[in-house]
Amino acid sequence: MRCPFCRHADSRVVDSREVDEGQAIRRRRSCSVCGRRFTTSETVVLAVVKRSGVTEQFSRDKVIRGVRRACQGRPVDDDALKQLAQKVEDSIRASGVAEIPSHEVGLAILGPLRELDAVAYLRFASVYRSFSSIEDFEAEIKNLREAIAESSAQQDRSE
Repeated sequence: MRCPFCRHADSRVVDSREVDEGQAIRRRRSCSVCGRRFTTSETVVLAVVKRSGVTEQFSRDKVIRGVRRACQGRPVDDDALKQLAQKVEDSIRASGVAEIPSHEVGLAILGPLRELDAVAYLRFASVYRSFSSIEDFEAEIKNLREAIAESSAQQDRSE
């Protein structure tokens, strides 16, 4: 690791700590030439493979932008969108793969979005799954109603 002060290529690690619930490592380093200390952060890069075959780094901001469009006019605040993006990233990282197809990112968004707002979920699903008829919407609404009814029944049983 190059020293940011003198640009020398050699430094030694003085301290290492996990941050972000183990998703990154923070290292305190000392330059062997100038003696100054600096901090580095190491994270595993999560890559998304698009349909075209192009690979790009996963971006929570991109997830938020896409979901924000579906939530337009809905009572969903920015904090909820940030939490959704974090859930999506956590579920993708939990899969244990370094590269994930963009289709899988969309699937990872659907679950948390359905819990957040049913209308936004339908909007997102209609674009993501390329609904082409009223029947597609009707089938998804039926599935959504069944999931909501099942969730309500589970809550009633736990109380």
